[in-house]
Amino acid sequence: MAFPERFSNLPDYAFPRLRKLLDVHAPGGEPIAMTIGEPRHPMPGFVGEVLAANLQGFAQYPPNDGTPELLAAISDWIARRYGVRLGPDRIMPLNGTREGLFDACMALCPETKRGKRPVVLMPNPFYQVYAAAALSVGAEPVYVPATAATGFLPDYAGLAPDLLDRVALAYLCSPANPQGAVAPRDYLAEVLALAERHGFTLLADECYSEIWRDAPPPGALQVAAETGADPEQVAVFHSLSKRSNLPGLRSGFVAGGPQAITRLRQLRNYGGAPLPLPIQRVSERVWADEAHVEENRALYHEKFRIADQVFSGLQGYQSPEGGFFLWLPVEDGEAAALRLWRETGVRVLPGAYLAREVAGENPGKGYIRVAMVTPKEEMQRGLIRLRDCLYG
Repeated sequence: MAFPERFSNLPDYAFPRLRKLLDVHAPGGEPIAMTIGEPRHPMPGFVGEVLAANLQGFAQYPPNDGTPELLAAISDWIARRYGVRLGPDRIMPLNGTREGLFDACMALCPETKRGKRPVVLMPNPFYQVYAAAALSVGAEPVYVPATAATGFLPDYAGLAPDLLDRVALAYLCSPANPQGAVAPRDYLAEVLALAERHGFTLLADECYSEIWRDAPPPGALQVAAETGADPEQVAVFHSLSKRSNLPGLRSGFVAGGPQAITRLRQLRNYGGAPLPLPIQRVSERVWADEAHVEENRALYHEKFRIADQVFSGLQGYQSPEGGFFLWLPVEDGEAAALRLWRETGVRVLPGAYLAREVAGENPGKGYIRVAMVTPKEEMQRGLIRLRDCLYG
């Protein structure tokens, strides 16, 4: 049987690759997992109560576009957080942001751009769904370095004009996964101006937006409203996974221009699955509550302080502005991850597994990604073991 070739140049997903690297070796100590960005802080205490009160909803097909109450809760949150008021025609609930980030290519990428194969831009390193989404629609993924030299953000404005004319969509993650860099307002304004000039849509992955150090990261919707950008040139993606420690709820949303949301809804009508009604009821309540978010952020602030103390004086260490990953410099990320596992039992992700080699260079090769999601004391033990093994 012949299979399509469009995914043939995608490497194995990061975590199966990691298992192949590490699992043939015994850990050198009590295992501490610091690989997957799965929050392990307490979820809001009212979740079980709301879910139990709405169990009968599993006996019904849920509304495809979201309940009016959920759309209103999301709209209210966007207004509180970013000062932008959106109607229900500009919001669609998601089964987590990965669904929307993938489907955005299916719904919004044209077959051609200016008579040529369309381009989808993405930072390098990047969340792997971006590349798979681009390839699924026959677009050309272009991996733009997001390194220390560029402030760990992709320099889309520095690309050649003829390439930018072929761009249909551009992904951006802020705070960035894996580096924790926050896109400033001026940077977002520049990318939105670039999108208007060259006719593409910015897909802003903001799922780490509520985990920050000093100030709330600006959002693409907020900057678009301030600059008067065309609403169809930006779509933002948010999730309850990181904000509210509910990765298993699989609940988020996309917000954008009414035409884009219409196309995304139409795609879901045929090939998607709406959130079960009890999950929508829980989500309504979670988006409406900020107390648990502030408590969660305070816990991460403690973890940031611990990391800063453990790695104080380490050349190349940069404390993240947001998110919950450390992006630590090493000579070779894969060799470092293997050594760390075999000698200490600490499990981290090689940075190269999150990036693509371009012109012989993989911008993630000299890094490891460390997720600060375990309980505070366990995380501290893991970081000290890591420091003593790799930098001692």
